Amino acid sequence: MKPNYCTQRVSILGRWIATSLFCLSAIAFVWQGAFFHDTAAMASPVANLVASTDAGNQIKGKAREDAGNAKGLIRDAKNQVKKTANKNADRVEEATDGKGSFFARKANRDKARIEKRAEEDASRTQKAVDNTKNAVERTVDNIKDTIAK
Repeated sequence: MKPNYCTQRVSILGRWIATSLFCLSAIAFVWQGAFFHDTAAMASPVANLVASTDAGNQIKGKAREDAGNAKGLIRDAKNQVKKTANKNADRVEEATDGKGSFFARKANRDKARIEKRAEEDASRTQKAVDNTKNAVERTVDNIKDTIAK
């Protein structure tokens, strides 16, 4: 029983020491970094403005690129859904020997409904992507306008 009690106390002490050292080193790094910052950047707001404009343009470009990639992914998903619906309808027609049975007609109606929903969902999702991209661009413009003032 004694070794467990002692081991527990040493473990607690070790954790306290490790936490203290970590906090002290973090404080030291923050303190040291305060003396090494570039004061020239504070004296020249134009340099900051140019840098922020460039960063804003990079963010806008990245937003446009990501929106294009997302739209491509949405179109691919839509086409895959349509392809699968056509394949399923063809399988039903093959199974019913193409005689226009009840099941074949139902499969064709389902195919048309699935394709219509895929179109609607894809257009709705692409519109949401556009709205998000436009919101990002507006936010970047607002930030750039605020910094410019």
